Order: sequence, then structure tokens, then C-alpha cells
Amino acid sequence: MNVGEPPTLLLNRTESSNHAVLFKLVGSKSNKAAIGARVTVTAGDLTQFREVRAGTSYLSQNDLRLHFGLGAQTSMNAVEVAWPSGIKERYSDLPGDTIYTIVEGTGVTEKTPLSGQSVAASASPSVAKKAASIK
Repeated sequence: MNVGEPPTLLLNRTESSNHAVLFKLVGSKSNKAAIGARVTVTAGDLTQFREVRAGTSYLSQNDLRLHFGLGAQTSMNAVEVAWPSGIKERYSDLPGDTIYTIVEGTGVTEKTPLSGQSVAASASPSVAKKAASIK
């Protein structure tokens, strides 16, 4: 999309009453980036599954965090993390609208409120040779 051109950043400013959650996984026995870890989230009658993947994007990078939309649900009944090492961890009654950092074998080490009010972005000189702007 931007080969030889300035990078593009898309920002969704749509108001929504829906809820979401993100998980940043850190492996200790498994690989540090937790590639291959699987997370299953149950919120009300909704069950979703995501896997940490890398290398599936062309000329771009995957976000290693796992995003789950919760709809009207404000919390999760259950979260199960299946690490590549074979370790399984289970958490219950976690609130939504949060970014959780989970370290393999240690558990939740950080909770950051998920807010659509700010954007953090960076571009290294190698990808922003011509120009980069955020509006």
C-alpha cells in the first residue's frame, strides 16, 4: 500500500457503546513473543478464540496483542491462555475495556485502561524517509 510512499495511519473516531479487551502475552518457558499462544475468551454467551501470529502480513507487521470485541458485555466470565509450552492458565471475572499483560507462569502483571482518546504512534527513519504526519 505504501511502498516508496509516506506511511499512512488510520484512526477510527466512531463513537461506540461496545466494549473490548486486549491481551499482551509474554512467554517465559515459551518464546518471549508468545507466538503460537492461544487465548479463548467467554463473555456472557459469546466465546471467541485468537492465536498470537507473526509473519502473515506483506510488507507490514502484525500486532502481537490479541483484540477481542465484547459487544455489550462489560466483563469476561472466563479467559483461558494455552501457551506453546503446554501450560494452560485460566482467569475469571476480568473486567473489559482493559489491556492486560499476562506473563507465562506469573499471571496478569499489568492492567491498562483501554481508552480511545489517545493515539501513540512512531515511525523509524527507515520507513519515514519522505514524510510522516498524524492529524
